[in-house]
Amino acid sequence: MTTEPVLAILAEVKKLAQRYRALTGKPLGITGEVAEYEAARILGVELAPARQAGYDATEVRDGQVVRLQIKGRCVLEGASPGQRMGSIDIKKEFDAVLLVLLDENLEAKVIYEAPREAVVAALSKPGSKSRNERGALGISKFVSIGAVRWQRAVPAQPIISPDAARSSRAAPETPNIGRTKSRTGRMG
Repeated sequence: MTTEPVLAILAEVKKLAQRYRALTGKPLGITGEVAEYEAARILGVELAPARQAGYDATEVRDGQVVRLQIKGRCVLEGASPGQRMGSIDIKKEFDAVLLVLLDENLEAKVIYEAPREAVVAALSKPGSKSRNERGALGISKFVSIGAVRWQRAVPAQPIISPDAARSSRAAPETPNIGRTKSRTGRMG
């Protein structure tokens, strides 16, 4: 599959998705496709044919073909920390799962990878209907069982002069007017 024309189309689709979200407040529903192509572009994985059961891409590691299921999620600033990934069918064949987290512009921020064994163990753990019946892991759970495979470079921070740094440390604290301590002792 030639990726250059597809990437050009996805660039246009990303713009349309941003406009759609701005007008409706809802996502357009293309994160899965974007996540697959971002993984291919960034990691160099080979995308599988459409509707391949169990996995979306492959790559060769140490002479062995590794089958990768790819999940994507657009995580907006201030979003609920309890967001879930799409369903993972553990009855299908795959060796690892990639989670591509996208920003508000549908650009990859970070890609995590978890091996099949860890994913199956997390999904099989008793207690959660969404985990056990629908195969949906929370993003935070996936992050805890996986590892960062790629992360976008953080923009450089502005350089602060020593004088400015000293004056910012000496700034007076804001009084706690109208704030009370909670049971944990934190100001609320």
